[in-house]
Amino acid sequence: MSAPEQTWQSHVRKRREAANRRAVDVARLAGITRQALHAIEGGSAVPGTLTALRLARVLRCTVEALFTLTDVPPELEAVPVGPITPGSRVALAEVDGTLLAFPLAGASLAEAADGTAHDVTGSGITVQPFGPADNALDAARRTAVVTGCDPSLGLLAAHVGRAGGPGRVRVKELSSLDALRAVARGTAHAAGIHLWDAPSGTSNLPFVEREWPGRPARLYTLWSWEQGLIVAHGNPHGLGSPADLTRPGLRLVNREAGAGSRLLLDAWLDGVGLTRESRRALAGYADEAGSPLDAAGRVASGAADVAPGPRSAARALGLDFVPVQVERFDLVVPEEYAAHPGLAALLAAVARPAFRTELQTLGGYDPTHAGEVWASLPTPTRSNA
Repeated sequence: MSAPEQTWQSHVRKRREAANRRAVDVARLAGITRQALHAIEGGSAVPGTLTALRLARVLRCTVEALFTLTDVPPELEAVPVGPITPGSRVALAEVDGTLLAFPLAGASLAEAADGTAHDVTGSGITVQPFGPADNALDAARRTAVVTGCDPSLGLLAAHVGRAGGPGRVRVKELSSLDALRAVARGTAHAAGIHLWDAPSGTSNLPFVEREWPGRPARLYTLWSWEQGLIVAHGNPHGLGSPADLTRPGLRLVNREAGAGSRLLLDAWLDGVGLTRESRRALAGYADEAGSPLDAAGRVASGAADVAPGPRSAARALGLDFVPVQVERFDLVVPEEYAAHPGLAALLAAVARPAFRTELQTLGGYDPTHAGEVWASLPTPTRSNA
């Protein structure tokens, strides 16, 4: 963190207008040009001592009333999470002592930022906070970074914000496997995941054990949701199950590798006897969407006929839905972050009736056990005795 700086502010125009004086008259009496007065009023030119005294005499006030010094908060060094351009707005969070800067653009324009980015390089940036640097750092330390691909995580973060407590939540959209890996890299505190392990018939736990071997963690239930086939309004192709995906001429849009919906699709296709080579031959199997809403959007636009995904994504875009499977959606939290104020606020919000009611209106969600711990890692070793 660099040393505090100071900048000056001009109040000349405000004083001149309050005195009902014309710029041309004030400039003439102060012995400067109108252009010089304009530059001083706009803050682009710093007046000399004599000019400042003359302006104060003309406007019948003190020099201190015309010009003030303002502390500029020192800049903070941060690691960018995503593409950031100089001058853009960013939100801050701290993970394991590293300050992270998240870009706020597009759909994030309505979100409050913590500062603006400067001196952007490939691996680091400086951030000019909007207020005192200590306040920005304190807020960053109270911000939990949660990754996952369910759009409802954003709704949950909004409910945390409405509660107005000390904890904050920042959601980073990633597929489920990438979410687990982001926590392992130290760029997130927790991962929201839905990963179906068909061989064991278990959700999520086998993947956490493989990605975080030996790392103590808790798996909290967030909700269960309906997964299935997102189809156009009216289901014009009459799809009723994953077996229908083999029909000639049908256009599929898939999810990216590591996404829970892609794992489900592969398990469904395995169940109807499609080999790996056969499924790759399906039209659109290799076309990947980056999120459930992106996949649903391609169906809505006519670019695809069907996509795997949750009922909520279909309902959000006025599409129809063929249910196939109810799936868990869990929050995985490393033990060292279990007491983080942002995660505590999130788990409190997910248990509130207001959030649960709103979540259910999205379609296909069951938050009955939201916020409960259902598994802990490492799992106890069974004794042979």
